[in-house]
Amino acid sequence: MKIAVQGEKGCFHEVAARQYFSNDNIDIVPCTTFDLTLMAVKDNLADFAIMAIENARSGSILYNYTLIRESGMKILGEHNLRIKQNLMALPGQPIASIREIRSHPIALAQCMTYLNHLRGVTFVESDDTAGSARIIRDNDLKGIAAIASTSAAEIYGLEILAAGIETYKKNYTRFLVLGNEKNIRKDGNKVSICFSTGHKPGSLAAVLVRLAELDINLSKIQSVPRLNGEWEYLFYLDLELNEDHDIDLIKNVLANYTSNLEVLGVYNKGEMLYES
Repeated sequence: MKIAVQGEKGCFHEVAARQYFSNDNIDIVPCTTFDLTLMAVKDNLADFAIMAIENARSGSILYNYTLIRESGMKILGEHNLRIKQNLMALPGQPIASIREIRSHPIALAQCMTYLNHLRGVTFVESDDTAGSARIIRDNDLKGIAAIASTSAAEIYGLEILAAGIETYKKNYTRFLVLGNEKNIRKDGNKVSICFSTGHKPGSLAAVLVRLAELDINLSKIQSVPRLNGEWEYLFYLDLELNEDHDIDLIKNVLANYTSNLEVLGVYNKGEMLYES
């Protein structure tokens, strides 16, 4: 089974993929962008893709909502990954010798409480956490460190100078498992939908009232601009279902209050295993 991920070998997307599929024998297809990650599935270079959609500290990745809808991919599952950030460099270097730290901007932002205590260090944003580690290894860069996963340190032979430097110790990222429409599930305890509403007072409130009447728990709502130049928005909702909920009935009810209604996927809610 081939799984497309954004990032290089050892990135957090790969960690999430291996945990979700519980199979170290899966083949990882590294991609440089989220667009290319989904394109790999569409071009049959991978069976599924895993894509980050939100982080407990950094919030939602708005672009990925639009990308999923426009790609035609369907959400097949989700996985919550505890993100532990580690400072790493070539072996034998003390932290005091580090003059530059490289990582993805979100990873840097997640570690600023720790990083603010360092003096004389320049922070450099990169495209990927694991890619930063690889570049240090490939170019034998001394005095330069990366922030990345434990897996990246092992793969690229770097020494962890400080482990678990993320500010927020419940630093989770929610990843979505995506595939072609032929793989869409018919059952699950969670459904993701998107729709738009009219520019009238109470339009969105009417939708939320209908969901409450159906005894549906709304676990997530996100608005994203439609990019039509008229400041209209698409709303993305995650709904948690009971066993007796009928997805077709939900669609029929909401269709009376929305436009451009689309079911992005039916799947099982990812477990949240809290760690210290």
